[in-house]
Amino acid sequence: MTLVRWDSSRDVAALQEGMSRMLEGFYIRPQEDLTRSAWVPAVDIYSNGQHELVLKAELPDMKEEEIDLAVEDNTLTLSGEKKLDTAVPEQQFHRIERSYGSFARTFALPPTVDAGKVSAEYKSGVLTVRLPLREEAKPNKIKVAVAA
Repeated sequence: MTLVRWDSSRDVAALQEGMSRMLEGFYIRPQEDLTRSAWVPAVDIYSNGQHELVLKAELPDMKEEEIDLAVEDNTLTLSGEKKLDTAVPEQQFHRIERSYGSFARTFALPPTVDAGKVSAEYKSGVLTVRLPLREEAKPNKIKVAVAA
């Protein structure tokens, strides 16, 4: 069994984010346009064991052309705009709980990411960005010679 050091700041940050999301709806002014409220897509970032980082972002009901992705100066920028479906007139809505509007997220990348080989795929409302590591960042196996 592996022992993991407990990091209280991570728990506090998660609690603060949860409270912010819970209380978010209480502070919307009635005259505020609910279709243009700020939103931030949820993201997972992990190392997949194949010498690359993977970023997965939830972008439901968005079209591929509404999503912008850029890598520059060791920074990944994900931006776009989630628009309210115009097939249903706004006056006919009884309730709008999903968030719409522009968003932008930036992520600092380690210098070991090979920006020229970054790829992205959008499927079933999830954007998957693959960030391969440079060759020099991959571990080298060195054979040890045993002297007799």
